[in-house]
Amino acid sequence: MSLALANKRILLGITGGIAAYKSADLIRRLKERGADVRVIQTDAAREFITPLTLQALSGNPVSHSLLDPAAELAMGHIELAKWADLVLVAPASADAIARIAHGMANDLLSTCILATAAPVAIAPAMNQQMYKNIATQVNIDRLKQHHFYIWGPAAGEQACGDVGPGRMLEPLQLAELVVQFFQPKPQLLQGLTVTITAGPTREAIDPVRYISNHSSGKMGFALAQAAAELGAKVQLIAGPVSLPTPAGVQRIDVQSADQMHQAALELAVSSQIFIGCAAVADYKVAQVAAQKLKKTADDNLSLQLVKNPDIIAAVAALLQNRPFTVGFAAETQDVASYAKQKLQKKKLDLICANDVSVPGQGFNAEQNALTAYWADGEQPFALQDKSQLAEQLISLIYKRYSQ
Repeated sequence: MSLALANKRILLGITGGIAAYKSADLIRRLKERGADVRVIQTDAAREFITPLTLQALSGNPVSHSLLDPAAELAMGHIELAKWADLVLVAPASADAIARIAHGMANDLLSTCILATAAPVAIAPAMNQQMYKNIATQVNIDRLKQHHFYIWGPAAGEQACGDVGPGRMLEPLQLAELVVQFFQPKPQLLQGLTVTITAGPTREAIDPVRYISNHSSGKMGFALAQAAAELGAKVQLIAGPVSLPTPAGVQRIDVQSADQMHQAALELAVSSQIFIGCAAVADYKVAQVAAQKLKKTADDNLSLQLVKNPDIIAAVAALLQNRPFTVGFAAETQDVASYAKQKLQKKKLDLICANDVSVPGQGFNAEQNALTAYWADGEQPFALQDKSQLAEQLISLIYKRYSQ
């Protein structure tokens, strides 16, 4: 076993949930790889697995109480917060995620997380319905915006008998993610410029109303972050979304399809790779009203719509300085057939297609599943967190680009 984590200090937070029993194996996996592991348990976690077990496996005392007189004599919670190279909360219950997301500090684990300068990774573990609940999704999104790492969850059969997303990743998977976290990422895209479109567009009807869609921009922003981490100069053309700009990414905000079209053509010619991930409105109002439209006597309103420019097709049709062009197809039926038609019709190098009618993936979801198609091949990607999917997609795109 390679000591890939030699001299790395991992502070493992264990919260309440049946998955806490897996923490024993997680400690063993981390120790096998050379890590020094210290453990903080919440009250609920102690009901599932004993501190003695965790102490025996980690080789260190298990911390528990924020108000332990002996530990706090030396400001124990601050020392633990300073000691860690990485804080990993596994399992992370819905309650723990909520408290961490809102900056609470009413137990030792939440206080250490608030006090640490180390990166924090969260491994969610809960009932599938609790995970899907809008409150949990908002809390997870909040953590992502504050640069927490979200590892998982997996989907499958749960202890309660339900089937769905919410299972904690297996200890071996988490240990490998820790190893990958500390390994410098290969700068595959060093020297390349990547332009990405993301989010929806808004097509004005009048000064108050507009036509748009449900795109959150999360997939495009995840792709931008992944490309930047692999060394690319990234230009992100963003429709109206409230997501934070990934580190090292140049962001260009637009509203309409026409604005996105103009920005895309300006930036594409200086890019080696162009990824059209935005959900661009197909139509716009022929004549935007100067004033707010009022209700008519018969309560009917007719709008004349005209086609918007096809941004990805326009980029693919460039005669000079054409970048490697990747499109996205969000479909609700016959996904493979429509995707292959678009690939050929728009003369794309690669297209990524997903079924947005499936609950829990695509628009506004934290996870996605899709299949990438190119002229003589395809590759499916299973349902997973969009940040993980983005890393895999960028690697595939680079592979196809460099051939």
